[in-house]
Amino acid sequence: MSADYALHPATHLTLDTLEQLLPSTARLSLSDDARQRIDDCHRYLSNRLAHSDAPVYGINTGFGALCNTSISPQDRGQLQVNLMMSHACGTGAEVPAELVRLMLLLKAQSLSYGHSGVQVATVQRLLDFYNRGILPIVYQQGSLGASGDLAPLAHLCLPLIGMGEVQYEGYRLAAADALHLFSWQPIALEAKEGLALLNGTQFMLAYAVHTTLRARHLLRAADVIGALSLEAFDGRPEPFDERLHRIRPHAGQLAVAAHLRELLAGSELQAQPKTAVQDPYSFRCMPQVHGASRDAVGYVAGVVEIECNAVTDNPNIFPDTDAILSGGNFHGQPLALALDFLAISVAELGSISERRTYQLISGQRGLPPFLVAEPGLNSGLMIPQYTAASIVSQSKQLCTPASVDSIVSSNGQEDHVSMGSNAATKALRVIENTEQVLGIELLNAVQALALRRPARTSEVLEQVVEAFRAEVPFIGRDRVLYPDLHAAARFVRQFAWA
Repeated sequence: MSADYALHPATHLTLDTLEQLLPSTARLSLSDDARQRIDDCHRYLSNRLAHSDAPVYGINTGFGALCNTSISPQDRGQLQVNLMMSHACGTGAEVPAELVRLMLLLKAQSLSYGHSGVQVATVQRLLDFYNRGILPIVYQQGSLGASGDLAPLAHLCLPLIGMGEVQYEGYRLAAADALHLFSWQPIALEAKEGLALLNGTQFMLAYAVHTTLRARHLLRAADVIGALSLEAFDGRPEPFDERLHRIRPHAGQLAVAAHLRELLAGSELQAQPKTAVQDPYSFRCMPQVHGASRDAVGYVAGVVEIECNAVTDNPNIFPDTDAILSGGNFHGQPLALALDFLAISVAELGSISERRTYQLISGQRGLPPFLVAEPGLNSGLMIPQYTAASIVSQSKQLCTPASVDSIVSSNGQEDHVSMGSNAATKALRVIENTEQVLGIELLNAVQALALRRPARTSEVLEQVVEAFRAEVPFIGRDRVLYPDLHAAARFVRQFAWA
């Protein structure tokens, strides 16, 4: 996607659109309708505050447990600035730049519906940062995932008012210096704006978008790599027969079985007589296991797309009905549950993958132990399986649900939180782990296939083998293997899987 993209409240923002948009150089803008809605809401709020002293949470009152403290008109702008400064309490590792960029987009998208009371200039500055590659320094730890992602979003939005730090063209700059580069003045926050910027789920949502897109990629990779392992192990085709799956018709199971049949079509290895009556579950049950993960990721994708098209700050303003409503749209529970589910489903792809690797190196079905000549003198691919087992075990530990936890905050006012931000960062680690585990399986499968020559697999699988061999050569005798493992994970992440 190279053309500019306009945020429009009536246009459903999909994962497919984001997948095309994020790696592109397309510039973001606000549609005329979005500008009008934002401006109408801002004017409505300004007029209402000018004519009424009725308390409205976070606009003319304090925040959280201080919601009963009134704020005078002359202090309302400072209230918003103080909110931004006091909430920038992030710690831990920095959020990857690509996710910060996505946070800018998602925050602008949520504000574009005209229910947040912000100025058009505030939303436009978020898009300016996105378009110019000015990426605020945001930290991974600090959000409870319920009053919105307060700490991460404070770090994301502080640079709008000339505070905090940013990355720009490889340099770490004070935000004030970055604004000076473009002759931009800091945004002068008005009533409600700090709250609108900090309330919301855009930290965990950015992770959810990113991990869901990578999970969809891994689902395709797992099928292809599993098919290569099946061929290398001299596995049987019957478990993928359509008749079996029609009588247990889970959508993911049907899709994976069909995918495996397509991948194996025309294989010489499949046409050879088989000696084993049945294959281990890690081969035979790929449709059931990969398919269940596919269905889970499909559910998560639906939740994520709803959130991409939602207003998640508080309170929300409805100019057409003359209402300002304080609620809980910032609560991250829908994403927290989905992200925990995503981590579990992706971890299972790694779990079954490691078992296939184990079978390939076990010296069965005519393959040498550890897939190397002269085992004993050479350890071959013994230890990559250890690595895979260690990673799989860590992923299991990371899959302890974050969403079942809650800690009371703000003097009991915020007494149930989602911990969705922790679910988000854990999910990304599980994605990265599974990419490496599948890479180790791919290394073993391609090595084992070389030992089956001259028999060949299907044309589509041979193309994968050829592409992988360009990155990782055959292992004839022991060599330092960590570069091969790293290259294999990179291949899993970047290859255009069928």
